[in-house]
Amino acid sequence: MATITLKEQTQELLQETFPDEKDLDATVRQLIEAEYLRRLRQYRRTDRSLSRKYGLSFDEFVSRRTTKEMNYSWQVEQDAIAWETAVGGILTMERKLKALRAVDE
Repeated sequence: MATITLKEQTQELLQETFPDEKDLDATVRQLIEAEYLRRLRQYRRTDRSLSRKYGLSFDEFVSRRTTKEMNYSWQVEQDAIAWETAVGGILTMERKLKALRAVDE
């Protein structure tokens, strides 16, 4: 088992943030879950925004070869990269959340 040392100030901040939590491991998992959820919201926001912008799902955007159709414009290429990152991020965060939540079971 690993030994972890936290600075006193860090311990105080954790205690202020999670006053009823006595288990450091559970506290750290709560923080990790909050970060995963934050990232998931960000990725979903990007996905929704680009779906509205193009009137397509990401899969439709790719299958229609929209970047080619729009002459590989800089904006469309940037959107495609951001969208692909968001779609992959959604899958990754959902997988990581499932694994993290399984630790509690």
